[in-house]
Amino acid sequence: MRKSPRLIIAIVIALFSAVTYFTQRSTNEVTGEVQRISITPEQEIALGLQSAPEMAQQFGGAIDHAVVDDYVAAVGERVVSRSAAAKSPYRYNFHLLADPETINAFALPGGQIFITVGLLRRLSSEAQLAGVLGHEVGHVVGRHSAEHMAKAQFTQGLIGAVGVGTGDLSAQQVAAVVGQAVNMKYGRQDELESDSLGVVFMQDADYDPRGMMRLMQVLAEAGGARGQSEFFSTHPNPENRMQRLEALIAQTGGSGGETAEDRFQQNVLKYLK
Repeated sequence: MRKSPRLIIAIVIALFSAVTYFTQRSTNEVTGEVQRISITPEQEIALGLQSAPEMAQQFGGAIDHAVVDDYVAAVGERVVSRSAAAKSPYRYNFHLLADPETINAFALPGGQIFITVGLLRRLSSEAQLAGVLGHEVGHVVGRHSAEHMAKAQFTQGLIGAVGVGTGDLSAQQVAAVVGQAVNMKYGRQDELESDSLGVVFMQDADYDPRGMMRLMQVLAEAGGARGQSEFFSTHPNPENRMQRLEALIAQTGGSGGETAEDRFQQNVLKYLK
C-alpha cells in the first residue's frame, strides 16, 4: 500500500528530530555526565546575558542597595571559586531583585543567577544564602537549561511530525501536552541534582551544608505565604527533599563549616527588615 506524501514527510521530520537529538552527546567536565546538548557554553553565556535584563524587570529590577547586593555577590563568588564550579567555563553574576513578595531564585544559562528580596529576607544565615546560590550554580554547571533546549527541539520536531502526518490540530495539541509533561519531569530531576551539587559546593566553600536543610525548612514554612506558587512551580516540595539531603550530607562528609548568622544579620537583615 502506498504511503501518503503527508505521512512520508511526517516520518522524515520525526526521524530527523530523533537522529539529531540522540547523536548530540557531550561529557560535562564538572559532573562527568554524558548529556545531549545542542549549543556550546559560549552560546549559553550569550543567551544568559541577553535574557538577564528582561528577567530582572519581571521581578522589580535590581535592588538599589550596594551593601546587600555586594554581599550576595561575594557569597556567590565564594561558592564558585572554592568549589568544582570554578572549573566550568561560565561567567557567574549574582543579582538581587527588588520584588519583596515573590519567593524565588533562578538561574539563566551561562551563569546569570538571581534571588528575590522576598526570599532573601526569609533567610537567617549566610549558609542558607550559600545553599540557595549553590543550588542555582548547580543548574548552571549541570547545563540544565541547555538540556531543556535540546529536549524542546526534539519534542517540537515530533509534535510537528504529528501535525503533518494527521492534519489534525487536536492531535497535535495532545502531543504538545505530552511533550511539556516530559520536559517538566526532567526539570524536577534537575532540581534534585542541583540540591546534590549545591551541598557539595557548600562543603567545598566551608559552609555548613545543613544550611541547605534549614533553607528547605524556611521554604516549607513559607508554603502558605504569598508568592509560594512562583517558587514551587519550578522547585519540588522542600519537605520531600529534606530526608534525601540529610542522607547526602552524611554521605559526603557530614556537617561543619560556617553558618555566619551574625555576618548575614549585619549585611542583609539590618537593611531589609
